[in-house]
Amino acid sequence: MADPSSYRPKPGQIPDSPGVYKFRDEHRRVIYVGKAKSLRQRLSSYFQDITNLHQRTATMVTTAASVEWTVVSTEVEALQLEYSWIKEFDPRFNVKYRDDKSYPSLAVTMNEEFPRVQVMRGPKRKGVRYFGPYAHAWAIRETVDLLLRVFPVRTCSAGVFKRSAQIGRPCLLGYIGKCSAPCVGRISADEHRELAEEFCDFMAGHAGTYLRRLEQRMKDAASAMEYEQAARLRDDLEALRRAMEKNAVVLADATDADLIAVAEDELEAAVQIFHVRGGRVRGQRGWVTDKVEAVDTAGLVEHALQQLYGDESGDAEHSGGSGGVPKEVLVPALPTPAEPVAQWLSDRRGSHVSLRVPQRGDKKDLMATVQRNAQQALALHKTKRASDLTTRSRALEEIAAALDLDTAPLRIECYDISHLQGDDVVASMVVFEDGLARKSEYRRFQIKSFAGQDDVRSMHEVISRRFRRYLLEKQKTGEWDGEAGRSLESGEVTADHEEQVSGPIDPDTGRPRKFAYPPQLVVVDGGQPQVAAAQKALAELGIDDVAVCGLAKRLEEVWLPGDDDPVILPRSSEGLYLLQRVRDEAHRFAISYQRSKRSKSMKAGALDSVPGLGETRRQALLKHFGSLKRLRSATIEEICEVPGIGRRTAETVAATLAAAAPAAPAVNTATGEIIEADDGVPPGAEPSDHRGQST
Repeated sequence: MADPSSYRPKPGQIPDSPGVYKFRDEHRRVIYVGKAKSLRQRLSSYFQDITNLHQRTATMVTTAASVEWTVVSTEVEALQLEYSWIKEFDPRFNVKYRDDKSYPSLAVTMNEEFPRVQVMRGPKRKGVRYFGPYAHAWAIRETVDLLLRVFPVRTCSAGVFKRSAQIGRPCLLGYIGKCSAPCVGRISADEHRELAEEFCDFMAGHAGTYLRRLEQRMKDAASAMEYEQAARLRDDLEALRRAMEKNAVVLADATDADLIAVAEDELEAAVQIFHVRGGRVRGQRGWVTDKVEAVDTAGLVEHALQQLYGDESGDAEHSGGSGGVPKEVLVPALPTPAEPVAQWLSDRRGSHVSLRVPQRGDKKDLMATVQRNAQQALALHKTKRASDLTTRSRALEEIAAALDLDTAPLRIECYDISHLQGDDVVASMVVFEDGLARKSEYRRFQIKSFAGQDDVRSMHEVISRRFRRYLLEKQKTGEWDGEAGRSLESGEVTADHEEQVSGPIDPDTGRPRKFAYPPQLVVVDGGQPQVAAAQKALAELGIDDVAVCGLAKRLEEVWLPGDDDPVILPRSSEGLYLLQRVRDEAHRFAISYQRSKRSKSMKAGALDSVPGLGETRRQALLKHFGSLKRLRSATIEEICEVPGIGRRTAETVAATLAAAAPAAPAVNTATGEIIEADDGVPPGAEPSDHRGQST
């Protein structure tokens, strides 16, 4: 691990101008490429106190052994050079998108003497016009089959074409009229190329003019009593219209745009792109990436634009249905700064490109659809990664090796604390068995002994309660001994009232109750203090066969009890990915429980001031009426219908709520509608995780 100060440039050595820089490791391999409007300001930010850097940035600067830069004239040149270097050096710390699946495209090989229509995957080739990408190859073949009766372009391979030319007989498609058979000279090379050009124009969205011309030819043939020709043209029109119906109209006919949406979490991001040509969705594709550098949504968008259009040139009209750079590029967030990127896109297109965030109308609605696709793609990617048996096994083995465990932790339990500014402190326990979530084993805890933001004490209480329960169930089956057994015999270990059971096995289901199984590994959401609290709780109960570790969210460090330094797992480690999934699931489960408790307490808050009304009757009132608003509008007789509520109490409740009634509702002067306020929920109040941060 290198010290960044050992290769830091001297003061004043870095120019204050636009440029591109490269970080190299000790073997002179390029590990990161970046651009900057001011090289001096950007590079200086990497050489500050390393504790102030983002974890991924800190890893990069400590892996690097040198830095070098190239000065350019403008930010647009910097963008172009950055893309070229990223493509050339493939740096490990740069965002690299990969297709979340292999998307096929419809390709027309205009670089051949006799252009061929075919399904093509992989990188684009010069001189080939592409349409798509499509979600399925069969969708391309269906479209091509409909169009071949109108545009009988060659679809055969080079071998079949050469063989037919040698024997002087076309293939089957030539006999049934779905190929013009240039192999045997039925049409010339120029005539066949003209057919291919018409096919490309139709696929590029210029169908209206051709359809009108075809329809006029049909009418002319009918007028001339050439009914067979008119019928043939009618069938051609129907085939073309069916092919067009496969792409739904989503925007105005003249709209050529690409819509890009991003779904992300702390570890990965998914990008989805819809290609709209002539108002129709002509193609769709998606990428996923590991967030190996500190990058926000705007940065992800910039990287996506570079990858999407870096190899493109010319406009969509001349590059194919969804190829090239369109007139509009709609994104969820603009790169910072946006002007150089917009200029770069315009240069690649050869005319102005509008790069913007849609604010209203059909384009914003379509962007929401693209966003949903991105979210589903990210969820599907995570599901596939988590469900792979080989990957899960490798993750468990990596965890065992990193934590020096005797065996792989087949059962992992993770704990997290959540509260709202010290109130309603709760905890969650999630369980992963064999690397998969076991949601039936999830548990929730209310912190009973105290209230406040003391996360260490909260963690100690939760671990103590969970493993007291485990020891009690061992006691009932006679499976306990040692220090834990003596603690139970002396009465030092007791169960909470809400957690008592009649035995470890449920007689109705035959399954173990709640905490019958111990984990091999306990993971706590936090650093050294939380880990020490969990280890202390286990030691007090005499449990020494359960491993403990903590995962600190900010730096993704794994902490072990008693160690001064954390365990650093590689960023690409499947073990780290599994620990992060477990930690994030515990955090989600704790937050959802805290929110539900907050909602209940907010609803009951207005009843706290009613004299003589206890918690049980407050909850009975809310359960009966469903909301504080309905209770406030109820009559005294209706309140008396609630069990346990007499007339005097009902009168007191009604009077108290009337006195505490909110001010008269605001009225929208434009529409005359009443604007109702939400009962009791303070704006902006959100539950926090164990560090008190808003989530």
